[in-house]
Amino acid sequence: MIMSHMNGYVQEASGQAKSHRERAVDCPGEESSLVKSPHSSAHMERIQHYQEELKKRREEDSRGKHDIDPNASLRLKKLSQNPKMGIDNPTFEGKEKATKDTCSREAVVSELKELADLLQALKWAQHCLTDAQSQQDAELIMQLLAKEDFRNAYTIYSAVSQQMTKVSPTSPLTAQAEDLCQEALMQAHDSVAGQEMSEEDVVEYHGETVKLVRLEKSRDTPLGATVRNDMDSVVVSRVVKGGAAERSGLLSEGDEILEINGISIRGKHVNEVHDLLQQMQGTLTFLLIPSSQIKPAPHRQTVMHVRAYFDYDPSDDPFLPCRELGLSFQKGDILHVISQDDPSWWQAYRDGDEDNQPLAGLIPGKSFQQQRETLKKTITDRSREHQGKLWYAKKNIKKRKKSMSTLSRNTDYDDILTYEEMSLYHQPANRKRPIALIGPTNSGHDELRRRLLSIEPEKFAVAVPHTTRNSRIHERNGREYHFVSRPAFETDLAAEKFIESGEYEKNLYGTSTDSVRHIINSGRICLLCLHTRSLQILRSSNLKPYVIFIAPPSQERLRTLLATEGKTPKPEELKEVIEKAREMEQNFGHFFDATIVNMDPDQAFHELRRLIDKLDTEPQWVPTSWLC
Repeated sequence: MIMSHMNGYVQEASGQAKSHRERAVDCPGEESSLVKSPHSSAHMERIQHYQEELKKRREEDSRGKHDIDPNASLRLKKLSQNPKMGIDNPTFEGKEKATKDTCSREAVVSELKELADLLQALKWAQHCLTDAQSQQDAELIMQLLAKEDFRNAYTIYSAVSQQMTKVSPTSPLTAQAEDLCQEALMQAHDSVAGQEMSEEDVVEYHGETVKLVRLEKSRDTPLGATVRNDMDSVVVSRVVKGGAAERSGLLSEGDEILEINGISIRGKHVNEVHDLLQQMQGTLTFLLIPSSQIKPAPHRQTVMHVRAYFDYDPSDDPFLPCRELGLSFQKGDILHVISQDDPSWWQAYRDGDEDNQPLAGLIPGKSFQQQRETLKKTITDRSREHQGKLWYAKKNIKKRKKSMSTLSRNTDYDDILTYEEMSLYHQPANRKRPIALIGPTNSGHDELRRRLLSIEPEKFAVAVPHTTRNSRIHERNGREYHFVSRPAFETDLAAEKFIESGEYEKNLYGTSTDSVRHIINSGRICLLCLHTRSLQILRSSNLKPYVIFIAPPSQERLRTLLATEGKTPKPEELKEVIEKAREMEQNFGHFFDATIVNMDPDQAFHELRRLIDKLDTEPQWVPTSWLC
């Protein structure tokens, strides 16, 4: 009751403060007369009368609260039968009452004095303030403190605070009070235990042991579990990480759902169950038959990070158990796989989507996707083989069947790229990753490399190539080329020591991994312009390259850019550049760490510099095999 009065006074006082703030510009010099005479006798009598009324109300409330029903508890009944112990002493009772009244008056006077001192301090602070806004704020506070309603609320607040700060006894004072304390503790324990069991209760239902599970669900938010039909039964088949079902720990795979909020589920199709749950929100009560399968011991899930080497659209996948939970991704995306409990369907997040998408999505498992890709490749190869050769097919049908059966027995799924495990890597300051620029002819990747070398020759360098031709007069071995014999070149080529190689005018040329490593050991960044065929060898080395694909713009824009360089390509040549770039991206795009569309040479150069500088400040995803 005291708190309700106090809240009313504080709310009213705060409302008046708000109105004063809204019209403070109109009355900057207003001052309450109560500030000048805080100790008026009428005000003191009014406070004393109010205190006596509060005391009477407190005594009435305490009498009402202590009316105990002796039948409520055996211990309480024993306590009510015992006579009151001790003798009342009216002398001390009168002294105590007089002492309380004296203390109340002294407390009121002390509180009013504190308010007066605070007002005096505010006046002094107002004179010290220089800006008008601060003076207006100080004036507003003084007006609030001067209000009688605020003073009454402050008096009540002080009285309640003093009462709450009094030290309560640490143990019961009598044996009867000790029994009462134990009774209260037992009741509190039973109440808490009942609340804990409200989320999962084990009960009997038609002779079967079932459990009641309560979950909270908001509209349009999936629970994070899938169900399947097993004859007439509806069974939980999967619990998805991050959903309400997984967070509760109350739903398990294999649980049979009997009812949801009193609605019978047995006999319903899984689509009906989905539609039913989609319309529900708030507290959902499941009646379940617990799974009979042995639950594995809980273990900490290890997150595996993979790069996807194929595009995936769950809406086009007829084998996906639940399309609503499917996770779409594109080739090159980094996926955080958090569960591989089902080898066919992993649970994962896309890199960067964990905060925006709390519920994990389903993606094809590695072995399952490899089998599908193998089957797809086999069907494609078979259709190409049959195209235009129908007459030859009948003649050699037995021979082809034999070869196909051999293929199915000896298929190596590991040769088909689906996912590659990745880890974060931060390059050391003294060992920079080589930059490989990939792109078709006339895409501009050669020009970008030359521009980097000319601007910062102390930071960037190219690997010295090997050749079998004879050196010229101005050339020095190890500066322009490494001049070697043809047998030595072919030996290193067979040992896969060259990243790329070729023959020109009966002479062999190539860039070795040792030449690239020499640049890295010098603390500079090695720039490479490579053919896509060289990427596999480069990645299998321990050089940890950063591959950037330089893509050409549209055909018209490419014509304009080449015209500024004095080139006049034919329309079919421009078309060939675009098609070659598309083919490179389709076949080798999973090897690209970044892509730059060369719309404008200056913008492309600045973007290239930004990507290279980012390697010094941010960790990058690299194959885990590079770090082993």
